[in-house]
Amino acid sequence: MAKELKNYINGKWVVAENSGYLDVENPSTGETLGKVPLSTEAEAGRAVAAAKAAFKGWRDTPVAERAEYMYKMLAIMKENEEELSRTLTSEMGKSIPDARAEMKRTFQNIEAACSAPMLQQGYKMLGCARNIDGEVINLPIGVFVAISPFNFPAMTPFWFIPFAIVTGNTFILKPSELVPMTADLSAHLIEKIGLPAGVFNLVHGDKVAGNSFIENPDVAGVSFVGKSATCVEIAAKCAAHKKRYQAMGSAKNHLVVMPDYVQMDELIRNMSTSCFGCAGQRCMASSAIVAVGDEMYEKVSTRFVEDAKNFITANPLDPKYANEPLLTGPVITAQAKDFIHKMIETGVKEGATLALDGRGIEVPGCEKGHFIGPTVFTDVKPGMEIHKTEIFGPVVVILKVDTLDEAIKIINEHQYSNACSIYTQNGYYARKFKLEVEPGMVGINVGIPAPVPFLPFGGSKYSMICDIKMQGQEAFRFYTHDRVVIERYWTED
Repeated sequence: MAKELKNYINGKWVVAENSGYLDVENPSTGETLGKVPLSTEAEAGRAVAAAKAAFKGWRDTPVAERAEYMYKMLAIMKENEEELSRTLTSEMGKSIPDARAEMKRTFQNIEAACSAPMLQQGYKMLGCARNIDGEVINLPIGVFVAISPFNFPAMTPFWFIPFAIVTGNTFILKPSELVPMTADLSAHLIEKIGLPAGVFNLVHGDKVAGNSFIENPDVAGVSFVGKSATCVEIAAKCAAHKKRYQAMGSAKNHLVVMPDYVQMDELIRNMSTSCFGCAGQRCMASSAIVAVGDEMYEKVSTRFVEDAKNFITANPLDPKYANEPLLTGPVITAQAKDFIHKMIETGVKEGATLALDGRGIEVPGCEKGHFIGPTVFTDVKPGMEIHKTEIFGPVVVILKVDTLDEAIKIINEHQYSNACSIYTQNGYYARKFKLEVEPGMVGINVGIPAPVPFLPFGGSKYSMICDIKMQGQEAFRFYTHDRVVIERYWTED
C-alpha cells in the first residue's frame, strides 16, 4: 500500500487537513510511490502560526548555537546520502550519478550556511558625525516560506532551509506535489537534529497551500522556483501583501562555439552532458548551441548529433545502468512528454531540420514511463518557437552565425536570460563575451556555469523576477533586515 505522506508542523507529524490526495508517480515505471495530501488553507495557516510562535525564541538564540544545528544537519544528511539519492531518482527520474551530484550541492549549501557567525555580521562607523556613531545590524525578520520545483527535489529546498534557519528566522517548505518523497525524507532527518518546535515545518499541497502562504500576513517572505509566468504572478502578489520575495524562472541557455576552439572531443562531450543530463529538466541545462562560422557549424552539428546517439534512455534504477554517466531518464509526467512532442512537431513545421528524433523510444519493462531520447534540430533560426520556448526536455537547437557579435545579439534578444557559455581559447573573445552578454551566470569553456553555493545563483530579465539572488552572501541579505542605528551619549554630570 502506498504511503500517505503527513505534514510536519510544530515539531510533530500530523495528518494533513486536505481536499484529497494525489498519487506520487515513478516517471520511469508509472508505479505509485506514495500519496501526497493537498493541504487546505487552514492547514497552511496552522504551520504559519507555529512558525510565528517559535520565532522570538529562535531569533534570540545566539548565532553560534544556530550554526551548531547546521553542522548536525550536514552530518545527518551526509549519513543518508545514498537513500536520499535513490529516493529522488525514483520520484524525479534523473540518473543515480546526477542524483549523487545533486546531493553534493545540497551539502555545500548547508556548509555555506555554517558561515553565519561571519556573514551575518554588520558594521559600525565611529564618528559618522560629531560625537555620533552609526551602526548597521543584520536582524532576522520572521516566518519564511519556500515553494520548490520538481527537478531538484533535494538541492533546491536547501537553497533556503539552512540559510533561513541559521539567520534566526523560522521556516516552512512546500515541496512540489510531483516529488514530495525526498522532502519527506529530508524532514524526517532534520527532525532528528533537535530544532525547537516550529522552527522548521513541512506542508504538502498544490497552489491552494502556496497562495495561502503568500496571502498570510504573518509570512515575511516567499521564495519560488518555477516558470517565469508564475514568477510574475507571485511577485505581484508578494508586493501587494508587502512581502519579500525571490522568484527564479524559465531559461533558454546558449552555448557559443568560436572558430578558434580546437579541442573537439572535449567540447562535444561537455556540451552534450550539459544538454541531456537530467533529461534536460534543469534550469542550467543548455538547449541552444550557436556555432560561429560555416566550418564550426558543420563540425558541431555532425559531431554533436553523433555523440547524442551514445546516450542511453532507460530506467535509472535498472541495476544494469545504475552508474551509467550517459543516461537519459524519463521526463516528469505524461503531460510534459506530450508538450515536448508538440514542440518537436512545431520545429518540423517551422522548417528546422530534425537531425535526431528521440520520440518513440521503448524501454522494456517501463511501458508506462515518460521517455524521450536526445533530440537535435539543425538549421534553426532565431525567433522560431523551438528557439524561443523553454521546452524543458532533451531537445537541443543548433544555430549558425558569422560573428561573435551576432551570437551575443541572439542571446541578449532572447526573453530568457538565465545563463550562457562560450568556448574559446581567445582572451579577447572571452572578455568581450562576459562583459556584453546579459544573462546572470556566464561560463567560459564550461557547459554548466552553475555557481557553487558560496557564490550567488540567479539570472536576469524574465528569468529572475526579483532583486536578491539565491545562495552565498545574497541569501544572508534576503533573510535579514539591515537596521541602521544612530547613537549619541552624554556624560551623566
